[in-house]
Amino acid sequence: MAVLDQIQPKEVFRFFEEMSRIPHGTFDTKRISDYCVEFAKERNLDYTQDAVNNIIIRKPGTEGYEDSEPVIIQGHLDMVCEKRPESSHDFTKDPLEIYVEDGFVKAKDTTLGGDDCIAVAMALAVLDSKDIPHPPIEAVFTVDEEVGMGGANAIDLQSLKGKKLLNIDSDTEGILTSGCAGGFRHDTIIPVTRVKKSGTLVEIKVHGLLGGHSGAEIHKQRGNAHKMMGRLLNHISLNIPISLISICGGAKDNVIAMESTAKLMIDADNAGGVCKAAEEMKKIWEYEFMGDEPAFAVDTSLTESVTADVCDEDSTGRVISYITICPNGVQGFARKLENLVETSLNLGVIVTEDTYVKACSLVRSSVESQKQRLKEELGQCAKLVGAKTTVRSEYPAWQYNPDSEVRKIMECTYKEMFGKAPAVSAIHAGLECGLFLGKRPDLDCVSFGPNMLDIHSFHERIDIASTERMWDYLKAVLSNLK
Repeated sequence: MAVLDQIQPKEVFRFFEEMSRIPHGTFDTKRISDYCVEFAKERNLDYTQDAVNNIIIRKPGTEGYEDSEPVIIQGHLDMVCEKRPESSHDFTKDPLEIYVEDGFVKAKDTTLGGDDCIAVAMALAVLDSKDIPHPPIEAVFTVDEEVGMGGANAIDLQSLKGKKLLNIDSDTEGILTSGCAGGFRHDTIIPVTRVKKSGTLVEIKVHGLLGGHSGAEIHKQRGNAHKMMGRLLNHISLNIPISLISICGGAKDNVIAMESTAKLMIDADNAGGVCKAAEEMKKIWEYEFMGDEPAFAVDTSLTESVTADVCDEDSTGRVISYITICPNGVQGFARKLENLVETSLNLGVIVTEDTYVKACSLVRSSVESQKQRLKEELGQCAKLVGAKTTVRSEYPAWQYNPDSEVRKIMECTYKEMFGKAPAVSAIHAGLECGLFLGKRPDLDCVSFGPNMLDIHSFHERIDIASTERMWDYLKAVLSNLK
């Protein structure tokens, strides 16, 4: 049974619901890419599917628009896969359980994938239409945007004839995004030496944090579970000898870490002191958050008389030191655009293996020299603890173009429809437009979209009324691009 067949715009939510039944997490996009291929075949539309599953679908212009310059409509096929800790949902095989509540489309206990299947759904609705006036359309659907923008890195844009690119990967209605931050991923690998030790096993879990997108929501100062765990472990170790067994948490480096778990070995007579220190820190955080993290919790469990391979004293100290001292969060605001974060980084993922602990941070900045500064700072932090570093998935910023023709048309269209001018801004997040412009500097890009809240978390939801307005807006923009 269709869930979204009674809400508007039906033609958009029809495709959105169909895609919600197809698993499409990052690096698992073959099935949804093939769905787009079948869509094109059924409508006799020209298409290309490349080796990494990027898709380009072409449709001629409608009557009177045949000779207009083609318009590129672009979005990405993959979604961030996050779920509640108690959820049994399997993102590799289960359809999303979508539902409608209070004017929003939501998914039960998981991310929704509105970022960015709403773009794909809108583009498919245009391609499927018979009554929407539009220039020739080149719909570009990329893969693996959420982790490294792999699809945008791999795609060949030379076959595209259009220069005006409408990226539908923004999450706030009324804003025309005309620039974005560049970034890179930074891995710090801290070698550890293990020894066998017996004592009381302590498991500490920091969890229940709001999390969120590490670019769009970094300014909200939400708790980062890894940084909190580092602070707690350092606090404990000031008075109690501890041996680290493992620390782990976080699924994506572009998600503010909502949970971090550490396992320690201590002497049995220190168990009470560890529990007391954890409770003290919990009260400190409650005071510092001032109600902004209403569901966060710190859980401590003890298991007596355990023998395990633990990190020796030096290794334990180096891991705790790195997590404590590595920079995280907002590092600076833009000087010319009010309230826009210029530079930040997010310690998103920590994993522990037998011989090392790896900490992964995502760095963002709209200023290239600030990106390089943080690369050097993270390198120095790693050097202090005897760690190695790797920089990967570096991508450029998208610089604001004051002479954008497509943005001027979109501004006029918005004012005509809604009686007010849209905001024109840049965002502190990576958009594929930056990579596209690196390949095709002649592109004229603007990003927009409907209101989507709490993306990259299991609270994610799409505003239905906003989606209808932005669908009508897209159709009007296409009409005005004759």
